[in-house]
Order: sequence, then C-alpha cells, then structure tokens
Amino acid sequence: MFGLDALILARIQFAFTVSFHIIFPAITIGLATYLAVLEGLWLKTRNPDYQKLYHFWAKIFAVNFGMGVVSGLVMAYQFGTNWSGFSDFAGSITGPLLTYEVLTAFFLEAGFLGVMLFGWHRVGEKLHFFATSMVALGTIISTFWILASNSWMQTPQGYEIVNGRVVPTDWFAIVFNPSFPYRLVHMSVAAFVSSALFVAAAAAWHLRKGNQSSAIKTMFSMSLGLLVFLAPLQAIIGDMHGLNTLEYQPAKIAAIEGHWDNSDGEPTPLIIFGMPSMEQERTNFAIKIPILGSLLLRHSLTEPIPALKDFPKDERPNSPIVFWSFRIMVGLGLLMIVQGFYSLWLRKKNTLYTSRWFLKFSLLMGPAGLIAILAGWFTTEVGRQPWVVYGVQKTRDAVSTHGDLQMSISLLCFLVVYSLVFGFGYYYMIHQIKKGPDIIEQNEPHELTTISGRM
Repeated sequence: MFGLDALILARIQFAFTVSFHIIFPAITIGLATYLAVLEGLWLKTRNPDYQKLYHFWAKIFAVNFGMGVVSGLVMAYQFGTNWSGFSDFAGSITGPLLTYEVLTAFFLEAGFLGVMLFGWHRVGEKLHFFATSMVALGTIISTFWILASNSWMQTPQGYEIVNGRVVPTDWFAIVFNPSFPYRLVHMSVAAFVSSALFVAAAAAWHLRKGNQSSAIKTMFSMSLGLLVFLAPLQAIIGDMHGLNTLEYQPAKIAAIEGHWDNSDGEPTPLIIFGMPSMEQERTNFAIKIPILGSLLLRHSLTEPIPALKDFPKDERPNSPIVFWSFRIMVGLGLLMIVQGFYSLWLRKKNTLYTSRWFLKFSLLMGPAGLIAILAGWFTTEVGRQPWVVYGVQKTRDAVSTHGDLQMSISLLCFLVVYSLVFGFGYYYMIHQIKKGPDIIEQNEPHELTTISGRM
C-alpha cells in the first residue's frame, strides 16, 4: 500500500485507531464529572436548569461511553495481532496493568452506569447521585491505569530482563514511574478542558440561534468558568511535564525544539517557526528567540539543551512531526487561555451571552481541546520512537510478522468501518446537541423529580 512496509502500516493502523478512541474517553471523563456536579447542584438548589442540563448531557455521555468501549476493545486486540513482539516481551507488565483497569474502573462503571441512566424511577435521589459519582470516579481510575501502562513504556522502571522478557520486580516503581504523575495530571486536565470547550461550543451554538434560556446560559457560564482556571493550570503542568521529559527523554525534547547542534556552546534559542529536515540535520527557515529555549527548559541563561546530533541517527525521533504537533498543541492552549480570560471581561460588561463574535469564537473552539489532545499524543508517541519501550525495546522488534498485503487490507477495512460506525456516532451526538436541553425537557418527563424524597 503506497510502497509502505508492514511496520509502517502497523504503526499507521494503531495511530488511526487510537486517534479515534482517545476522543471518546476524553469527553467521557469530563462529562461524567460534569454530570455529577450538575446533579449535586440540583440536589442542593432544586434549580430546574441543572436538572435539564443533566438529562441533556447524560444522553451525549451514554453515546460517548459506548463508542469509547467499542473502540478500546479493538486497540486491545491489536496488541496481540499487530504487536505480538511487544506483548511477548513486556506483557508481564502491561497485561496486569490493563487487567487492574478492568477489575477496578470498568467494573465500577459497569456496576453503576445502569443505575445512572435507567434508575431515576427506581432508586432514591441520593443513591442515584452516588451512582453518577461512582461512574465519574470510574473514568478517573481508568485514566490512572491506562496512563500507568503508557507511562511505563515512556520511562520504564521496576523490572529486569530474564530470558529475553521483562520481569516485574517492583510494582510500586512500575506504576509510579518518573513520568506517570505528570502525564496523569496533564491528561486528566486536558479531558476536563476539552469537555468544557465542547459544552461551551454547544451553548454558543444555541445562543447564536437566539436561544437565550437560563439553562443555555448556565451551561455557557459553567464551562467558561472552568476554562478560566484550568487552561492556565494546564500550561503550568505542561511546563513541569516538559522538564521531566528533558530529564528522561532528552532526544524527544531536542526533536520538539528542532535543535540539532551544540557545537557553538551557546545557550539554546527557542525556535518559533521552522522546517526541520532529518536529511539535512538542521531546521530551515528558523525564526528564533535567543536564549529562550535554555531559559524555559533549563531555567538557565547559559546551559544548552541536548541536541539531536548528540544521539545516533537511528535513535532520533522524527523532528518534523513532533515539532509541529507540539506547536499545534501549545498554540491551541494559548487560545484557550485567551478565551477564558476574555470571557471574564465580557462578564464584567454583561455581554457574555450576546457578543456575536465571541459566541462564534467559542463555537469554533469546540473541537480545539480534542485536537490539542491528539497533537499532544502524537508528540508523545512519535517522540518516543524508535523505541516502543524507551531505551529497552525498539519498535521494529515489537511488530508481528505480517506481510505488507495483510496490513494494507486490514488498514483499509479499519478506515471504512470506523468512518461509517463512528461517523454515525458523531452525527447522532451533533443531532442531539442541536435539540438543546429545553426541547429535550419538553418531550420527556422530569424523571429526576420523581425520585425526590425516596432516600
């Protein structure tokens, strides 16, 4: 297929499936917590707007949850079908970590999801709120174990290699490996930010259509309020994560920065724009800010960061990809900060719900969080190459022995099936969002009110 070998096709297939999958958990994590907050506020205030919003977003959450589970199962099978070398080598660590996710997070979510979605007429309001909270907790626990497994692949600890296989020796070191705390917080906050942008975009669409109901305004206000705090916090977390990556994966940082050579002994500039070339071993058309690279990454005015030429050619990540994916992520993050703080100015002027250009901007920013997550994961995963377990197993040794034709056919099948199945899922979610919470409430009973007083 297009002259690509089986290894590249297997990588493309996994990148394609994980890119589809990660969108759903990201929204699910944020919406689950949002639903718990909405129901808690309704129980405390009895404000019907919170009830309307709960019913409205519960439908979107259910669709996302289902598609996330289905797309996640496909990825799990790929470890055995396309990456049997990795499973044979490191399965003694990644297998138990993913099993812990099933035994804790998945069982918790499965046990309470039915009560959350269908128990409004059957259980008391406090029990129903507890079920919603447990589902939200389950999404966080799931994130914990998935990030523990992936972080171990980035910064492996607590193992020995015996007879060509990884053997765990310290599970605490394995789970709480050096990059795990930063990546867990970074991804969790990214999910909350993405959901806030998603909710804000839905509200902005209705406000632009003339729906000035209190429920829509509440939805818009809550999401932007969250963005004010989390977008700047994410920038701080990202800086800490970058410092950790510099310590444990210096080649990744060099590729991200498009920094090739330290022979002049000068502090590292920050390259704002450029075109890294792996063949020419330089970044062409570079627009630089002197010293700023060293200041941001070393917190020094003199000490340079590692350069790509410090590493063997076959151990250098693809700089053009991570250079731009990182800048897409950071650029969108800056726009999120601007969006959050400008909303404060509009609140002060009492024009938050009527500023046409800001409503359009918020609508356009709806997918920004998800795009930033995808860009961040591309930076993380491509930046780890050529290793699948950093410094321990190379990607070429992890792939299964499939032929080019087999991988081409399976990749084409994934492209067609995913586009149809998940394309319909996206369409259904957008269709539901366009209905709005007020229309939903007019057509359906106020189910939460019927459980009042049973507990």
